[in-house]
Amino acid sequence: MSVRIVAYEALQDLIPLYPLYQLLFEDHGLTSTEISTLFIIWSATAFLLEIPSGALADVFSRRKLLMLGPALTGLGYAAWITVPSYAAFALGFVLWGAGSALISGTYEAFVYDELAARGATAKYAGLLGKARSAALTANLTATLLAIPLFALGGYVLVGVLSVISCLAQLIVAASLPEAARVASADETDPEEEDGGWRGALERYVGMLRAGLQEASTSRVVRRAVGLVALLGGFLAFDEYFPLLARGVGATTTLVPLLIAGTVAAQAIGGALAGPAYRLPASVFAVGLGATAGLISWGSLSGTAAGFVPIAVGYGVMQLVIVVADARLQDAIEGPARATVTSVSGFFAEVFAVSVYAGFALGAVWVSLPVLVAGLTVPVLLTALITPRSLPAPSEKETA
Repeated sequence: MSVRIVAYEALQDLIPLYPLYQLLFEDHGLTSTEISTLFIIWSATAFLLEIPSGALADVFSRRKLLMLGPALTGLGYAAWITVPSYAAFALGFVLWGAGSALISGTYEAFVYDELAARGATAKYAGLLGKARSAALTANLTATLLAIPLFALGGYVLVGVLSVISCLAQLIVAASLPEAARVASADETDPEEEDGGWRGALERYVGMLRAGLQEASTSRVVRRAVGLVALLGGFLAFDEYFPLLARGVGATTTLVPLLIAGTVAAQAIGGALAGPAYRLPASVFAVGLGATAGLISWGSLSGTAAGFVPIAVGYGVMQLVIVVADARLQDAIEGPARATVTSVSGFFAEVFAVSVYAGFALGAVWVSLPVLVAGLTVPVLLTALITPRSLPAPSEKETA
């Protein structure tokens, strides 16, 4: 199962369109403000569906949702390359946002409960770190491949191969096992219960209520949800890295190389999450503080060399994100694991939308490097609350 779990997340990022789609929009006449509005549409779709899809994952087959997610995303990419226009770009982001919402929360809960069914939840942090690193390595591979692919067939070839990767992810999801939910001793497999559509609706509402209650009333879970949400929202940085690279004079074929450095650093950070799982919260707080300084320094440097400190900072942040996610899963005690996780994803999208809106408005008066540097202020503030918000490591022995 572990190999397929890793492969599933890796395929999600084996998308050669990733380092180029912002340039695709720009090359079809969109301004920085218009591009930011597309990002807002993307995140707005994701956060509107985030919690409802999490509750759905607690009463419906998570494997089937993990299949539907990449199918919708692939349709979105297809829309971009077949009808490259603002309307098609917006439709693509709606489909991508819906697909992401179906996977977010569902994936983490699926992996944790599959390990729980085998009595191996102590392996979660290590497995999640490996999966995230594999995804980032796939992202790096796709980023490097984007250069020759773009030269060979332009945006169309890059887009077609991105759609194929989504289809491959769907196939891997179909091959995954699915054990009964074991988050609670009183919980049964949701799909084995009867009662028709009314029973299903009651179970859905019950899971939604249970997840929201645990996320809001448990102090440990509430703080962890908030921390993971903030950290996830900071990933909005990388949506602007290609434009930042072009701003320092990088050509379209050189941009992926600069982005590749940030992706490689994230892969390293994710791989170190398992061994770093038990480090004191203060260590992760210091790491986030360093992240803020490094990204700010790199964005304001005005040179391609600035992507070196940006990459290092992004790698450290990825390490903190994986550890925080793992400790959140260990802190959840109720049956609505996917719902609780999706609450965190919801607020991450809310924060991301505010970031995109800030970029859209700020771009009228302030340069992109200054805007990126300004975004590091919340990262620094998050570092200050990390010691109180990050749950203590599980007593189980990590792998």
